Amino acid sequence: MPGIFYQPVNRRKFLGSSAKALALLALARRTDAVGQEAPEAEKPVRMALLSDTHVPADSMNEYHQFLPWENLKTVVPQVIDSRPEGVILNGDAARLTGELADYEAVKQLLAPLAAQAPVYIGLGNHDDRDNFFKVFDHPSGDRQKVAGKHVLVIERALMRLILLDSLLYVNKAAGLLGKTQREWLGRYLKESDARPAVIVVHHTLGDGDGDLLDVERLFQSIRPHKKVKAVIYGHSHKYAFSRQDGIHLINIPAVGFNFSDDQPVGWVDAVFTGRGVDLKLRAFAGNREADGMSRSLTWRS
Repeated sequence: MPGIFYQPVNRRKFLGSSAKALALLALARRTDAVGQEAPEAEKPVRMALLSDTHVPADSMNEYHQFLPWENLKTVVPQVIDSRPEGVILNGDAARLTGELADYEAVKQLLAPLAAQAPVYIGLGNHDDRDNFFKVFDHPSGDRQKVAGKHVLVIERALMRLILLDSLLYVNKAAGLLGKTQREWLGRYLKESDARPAVIVVHHTLGDGDGDLLDVERLFQSIRPHKKVKAVIYGHSHKYAFSRQDGIHLINIPAVGFNFSDDQPVGWVDAVFTGRGVDLKLRAFAGNREADGMSRSLTWRS
């Protein structure tokens, strides 16, 4: 691919790397003690995790001494340099009320990134579902048939990610999946294969009035399925980790701004394997003490 991903080919290096690749392939195909062919090593899945960009139409719109428009402009080349095979923007793409002009700005800023890798966008409480689809009329991802909701599935040989829609009211804090979406999720998990699954939803998973209001019913849906390894969420503008029922809960930071000075402003470089995920914080503003630090999570068996 031309541009950022294109590198001229050095013939000597190419031949050397080809020989190494053939040797590794032969090693992967060695038969085991009972004569069966051993499976090839699974390819890790690299995804860039973004949330809460809060991009306004006005590039000079400021909040908490941050310019969200400029922040996303800063992040895009960083993400491109990391060479992900996909990007997730986990809700609150727009500034406050999901105006058409906000989404036009988001689309413009994401264009160089979208030319290199698919960008999967979920919806949060500062998004407007109708306006979003007027601008992003052909969103990336396998869109599921869930009435009144924007639900995506990202399939990989190693795993799958399921992006849920927790938007309840525009510019109101609380979120809700709703019965239809929860029932769809329960059926989907029951009928899908055993590959590790990661749930992605915008809202926080507490019991406050501004959290996901049906969070316990969400866990009732996913608890019986050992294939569900983690839930990734945003909304709080924090970077934090916890566990519930053996499921990893990953709160990714905001790109637009933080609410508290002790929190980073940035995104997360995630590498998923069959055993877990390695998460590297890319903090470009706010509290940058943990910038570049990695955390490894192991999936429950």
